Amino acid sequence: MVKPLITCDCSGTQTLDTEALSQTTGLDVRPACSALCTTQIEHAAGALTEGDALFCCTQEERLFEALADELDRPAPAVLDLRDRAGWSADPAPKLAKMSALIAESQIQADPPKTRDVISEGVCLILGPEEVALSAAEQLKDFLGVTVLLERSNALPDTRNYDVVMGKLRGAKGALSQFEVTIDALQQRDPGGRGVNLTAPQDGGRSSCDIILDLRGDNPLFPAPEKREGYLRADPGHAPAVSAAVLAASHMVGTFEKTLYVRSEPLLCAHSRAEQTGCTNCLDLCPTGAITPAGDHVSIDPMICAGCGACSAACPSGAISYDAPAVDLTMRRVQTLARAYRDVAQSAPRLVVSDSHGSEMIRMSARHGKGLPADVIPMEVPAVNLFGHAEMVAALAAGFASVTLIPGRGTDRDPLAVQADLALAIGGEASVIILDTSDPDQMDEALYGETAPAACAQPVRPMGTRRQITRQAAKALNPGVESLALPQDAPYGAVLVDNDACTLCLSCVSLCPSGALGDNPDAPQLRFQEDACLQCGLCSTVCPENAITYEPRLDLTETALSQTVLNEEEPFACIECGSLFGVKSTIERITEKLAAHSMYQNPDALKMIQMCDDCRVNAQFHAQNNPFEGKERPRPRTTEDYLSKRRDH
Repeated sequence: MVKPLITCDCSGTQTLDTEALSQTTGLDVRPACSALCTTQIEHAAGALTEGDALFCCTQEERLFEALADELDRPAPAVLDLRDRAGWSADPAPKLAKMSALIAESQIQADPPKTRDVISEGVCLILGPEEVALSAAEQLKDFLGVTVLLERSNALPDTRNYDVVMGKLRGAKGALSQFEVTIDALQQRDPGGRGVNLTAPQDGGRSSCDIILDLRGDNPLFPAPEKREGYLRADPGHAPAVSAAVLAASHMVGTFEKTLYVRSEPLLCAHSRAEQTGCTNCLDLCPTGAITPAGDHVSIDPMICAGCGACSAACPSGAISYDAPAVDLTMRRVQTLARAYRDVAQSAPRLVVSDSHGSEMIRMSARHGKGLPADVIPMEVPAVNLFGHAEMVAALAAGFASVTLIPGRGTDRDPLAVQADLALAIGGEASVIILDTSDPDQMDEALYGETAPAACAQPVRPMGTRRQITRQAAKALNPGVESLALPQDAPYGAVLVDNDACTLCLSCVSLCPSGALGDNPDAPQLRFQEDACLQCGLCSTVCPENAITYEPRLDLTETALSQTVLNEEEPFACIECGSLFGVKSTIERITEKLAAHSMYQNPDALKMIQMCDDCRVNAQFHAQNNPFEGKERPRPRTTEDYLSKRRDH
């Protein structure tokens, strides 16, 4: 059954060619209503009664949900065509753009994974006495409140909430899982007359669900606005304190915590043999949710705020965004480009934003120019998750340019790094960061942009982010063999100083991706460039400092196969003739040890030139054999004991 698409021209303020949309989308696009949410509400009710329908109006989503509830039907899916396409000062046709937005809405997406977080309302209030006690009075009927004061003129004589004295040493955790450490802790002694306190004690520990920080001092956590359960306000700003108190009063019950990222520890290139390699995610995480954990990193899902920077910067795919998954983002990009180009036979432009940018687009549509007809908006949970792989995938899919609109929670520096890398890979392509909160400035930039020519032969690669990047780069740079990339790019070559390299192969044993390899039959150091993460481990462990890097993207087939970086002639054992070691190394060691007192015996020096088996055999039969021990004592028998007894 073809899904019906219920449209509305919003009192004739936009043009909808429903017959053409039916042909381009394959859906049953009903003739457009003019007042679907008011006088023509019966059309909405009829569509809900029929079954699964798609409503082209997000403004009245709540109305349609309430109507569906009255009819005992599931809430309908909604799609915003009016603000993103219909309302626009651009006179060009909007059919291709609307078709693309409708096609994207048909992509099936799994709901994000979540974990239940239970808050029992245990709240710790920090701050000056007057402000903190006032907040406690307001929250005592809703939360279990404890006030921590560093100093007090007179503690309140109340049992409605707890008051303790001390100095906060530190705190960790998130909503429902906070742990605090307090020095000089003094608690109330319930016995005796008046308000009595226990003796001060350092290192007191406690847990709570919520922290209300009214100190006006440095925050307890990095990126405090992203730490769930941690509320902060300036004690001298009464409206801010009131807002924080109100927010705290609602933090009781069961909440769903989205699990934003997925990790594959075996792919992580953070460390090997206690040597540090890649630290991209550790350097970028604004909340401190990522910490070292041996050879890989560990992610605390309760602290992770879902900014997405780690997923975009991870060279191996050990960390990937999962709400939505990376492959879903890629499919959305490719679907939008394909659907638009199939109808318009020209290249669109892509605008990527979070909810803040989407609100700007709505404001522009309602009070400004609206988006140009060839600009397709795509909302993502966090702009930082849209890394260089997604950018070049969009360009290779047929978009003429990619514009990123960072929101309030977007980390600008990591986004700029990803955009620069995408520009280096995309050739003549255009990647723009439009950092503005003014819808008029956004309109001016989009209407004034002159986008370069789009990819001549669009492709829609699949696979990992690295595989997609490589295939997209080949489509965007036909005939180009290699691209120079910025420093610290996750693609490149390993360069070996053959004069310094001794072929010890320490780099091979620690390479996390298998880019460096050996030859079991000959002294060789091999390298596969496509697998290299440029993590830095091989350079760190090289005892001869013989390894450096060249950031680049080799687009030839050579990058997919192993090449020999260094090789030497093997040494033949002087006893059995079997090949072992490196000839130059054995000769150099022999020369250096010839003058050593332990090797004045020619037989000892010859052992250096033997394979392992022959060396052990020679040592066993040599004088002063190190394997030779004293003669073992003869086991005592019954006869020995009896003869000893007879002698006595």
